[in-house]
Amino acid sequence: MSGDFTEIGRALPRKEDRRLVSGRGRYLDDLAFPGALHVSFVRSPHAHARILGIDSAEASEMPGVVGVFTGRDLDQMTTRLRLAPPIEGLQPTEMTTLPIDKVRFHGDPVVCVVATDRYLAEDAAECVTVEYEQLPAVTSIAEALAPDAALVDDSLSSNLVSHQSLNVGDPAARRAEAHRVVEARFALHRHTHVPLETRGCVADWDEGRAHLNMHIGNQVPHPLRSQLAARLGLSESQVTVMSPDVGGAFGQKIALYREELTVAALSRHLRRPVRWREDRMENLMAAAHAREYECRTRASVSETGRILGLELEIDEDFGGYCFYPANYMARVIALIMTGPYRIQDYAYEVRVALTNKCGAGPMRAPMAITSWVMEGTIDAIARELELDPVELRRINALGPEDLPYKMPTGEILEDVSPRETLEIAVEAIDVAAFRERQEKALAEGRFLGLGLCTVIESTTYGSEFYKAAGIPGSGHESAWVRIEPSGAVNASVGLMGTGQGYESPLSQAVAEGLGVRSEDVTVHMGNTDIAPYGMGSRGGRGATAGGGTLYLCALKARERVLAIAASMLDLNDAGGLRMRAGQIERMIGDDWQETGLALPDVARRAYLDPLALPEGIAPGLDFSHSYDPPAMTYSNSTHACEVEVDPQTGAISIDRYLVAEDAGTVLNPIVVRGQQQGAIAMGLSGALLEQVVYDGTGQNLSATLADYLVASPNELPEFEILHHHTPNRRTPAGIKGMAEGGVMGAIGVIANAVSDALAPRGVTIERLPLTPQSIRALLRDAAPSSTKRTQP
Repeated sequence: MSGDFTEIGRALPRKEDRRLVSGRGRYLDDLAFPGALHVSFVRSPHAHARILGIDSAEASEMPGVVGVFTGRDLDQMTTRLRLAPPIEGLQPTEMTTLPIDKVRFHGDPVVCVVATDRYLAEDAAECVTVEYEQLPAVTSIAEALAPDAALVDDSLSSNLVSHQSLNVGDPAARRAEAHRVVEARFALHRHTHVPLETRGCVADWDEGRAHLNMHIGNQVPHPLRSQLAARLGLSESQVTVMSPDVGGAFGQKIALYREELTVAALSRHLRRPVRWREDRMENLMAAAHAREYECRTRASVSETGRILGLELEIDEDFGGYCFYPANYMARVIALIMTGPYRIQDYAYEVRVALTNKCGAGPMRAPMAITSWVMEGTIDAIARELELDPVELRRINALGPEDLPYKMPTGEILEDVSPRETLEIAVEAIDVAAFRERQEKALAEGRFLGLGLCTVIESTTYGSEFYKAAGIPGSGHESAWVRIEPSGAVNASVGLMGTGQGYESPLSQAVAEGLGVRSEDVTVHMGNTDIAPYGMGSRGGRGATAGGGTLYLCALKARERVLAIAASMLDLNDAGGLRMRAGQIERMIGDDWQETGLALPDVARRAYLDPLALPEGIAPGLDFSHSYDPPAMTYSNSTHACEVEVDPQTGAISIDRYLVAEDAGTVLNPIVVRGQQQGAIAMGLSGALLEQVVYDGTGQNLSATLADYLVASPNELPEFEILHHHTPNRRTPAGIKGMAEGGVMGAIGVIANAVSDALAPRGVTIERLPLTPQSIRALLRDAAPSSTKRTQP
């Protein structure tokens, strides 16, 4: 595919920054709705309890209170959410809009109070009395899977809500013939998303039109509209979803949550605008959590370190409710686990359990643990066999000669460069020089470590993936491009930006396909009455699915524009024409020369002089296109990180961090760099500091930002980004996507670097986060200090 682009690849400032940086963005709380009512939710103080009774009499009598509504009330206004895809080993689940019989986690919304302002609603909520009968709380995967465990969901036969396995080749035979079988363990702790703007919505029911306008910061406006309509018993033509500017999401703003459905139902019931904004404690406690996994690997290896077979076990804590099919996140991890390495004999077993915690959902890089598990296994093999970890990676890594490569799960890797990015990172970090510094430092009682982590990042996710995973919907995307009579270019796609900086790169995709300047393209998103039905923003699909669809649609528009231009120039066809920066050019000899025609001239002919159009061409310049990408596309990278660990305090300092990145065709390098930096920062923050903590009774102990710590610039290093981009030959313009690999690489590389630093003390990192307290605990339990390293 040609990389001779004029608009794609330009380092253009983000268009939305003009309004956002100047403080003129319009977020949900900037929208005024005269007469709007406000809601506050009464939340469960218990992790697991029967609801014996609700007394709302006092609250109902308070001034300004319009109504108090329970789960039974909402059950009459809405339908229940049932997830029952035909996936073997997946139990069907169903939930009411608010709990009716029992609560399943600390913070579960039980009662909704509606009042004329937020303060009155909160005061009244404190006066609602709920009588509970406490039940045993299930607070860990082990407890959930115990034979005598209390049921989190009484309708299920057990807390094992999903159980799948796969066996490809003969891993047992490889184990029997192996020189060594190396086992490793990994535990990733529970995170939450912490968007700057918490969840919120305004529902405005128009009784005269029998129409609901839902204003909400959401990543997937069209699927959200479909869910709202279905659960309210409305047609989709009766619901409009409008997303204003959104202050972050990271996967938390995909599902239709129970609070949002409640607000919509009550607006319709009360025939008034109703609004809700959660506070930070509610967000940390009850919005959505993610990432709680326990993994075990068993690698069968030859004497030289060649991986002959790999066996994987994954257990996931899914929390109390299923907003997504429970096999979703862990399945992606298992699918791509072998990643950048040549492994054909592979088996996995995935178990997903319900517990009395906040429900789990996707968070930026749902497969985040994948690279740490695979790369941590590589380092475990190197330690066990006393091999150089770099050489071990070289022995097993996929190279150009191996591509396209079919992973044991059937996934196809093509146009990726894991061995190349490994070599770029190894050369840039200068491993030999680091090892010399490391040995010298160890003799002085200082612990330096070097981590490597090669990432295969799954992006885009076409319809084939969603169908196989049993997830409703598809992976396609839709777009329209409309050239107005003046020559102005408008475009739309079914994505919704939540801070990614979509407007410039999507404009560049349109401009490249059409032949105009990016500055002259306006992209409209977030209104379901304007944008075409698309699957929204998730899974790193913005560039490939969104940008790719817009590019293809713009190519259709260009073909029509040039056909009309050819007739205006009295040419038989448009074969010798092109449009650059909105000007029609003609190939004369070996040179392109301007014809004197520009896009506005063609647009006026198309709209205002249709009788002069060539035969078979309809008036106007309005185009639409849908595109379904491959089941998965892949980008890749290699992260390298130098750290120093203070054995006295357990503190970790990151001395150098670099990543060699292959992101395919880059729409806008400024936006891509920002995405890479943000993803790495998020991964490091999660690995070093962030942790949702529950006690043994299921009480959330981390529901404030004094307890749930997020990294600031003071804790993060400078990131060196080295580019090695390989276009994908199966996607429009060669786009791959790259928004989540930074999280994957950061988690893996920091864990591996700390393990390397503490190897002389016999410490291997098997559990995150890497807080000073956890490092000190590991060192206290470790062997006496040594000044000799056993690993090359």
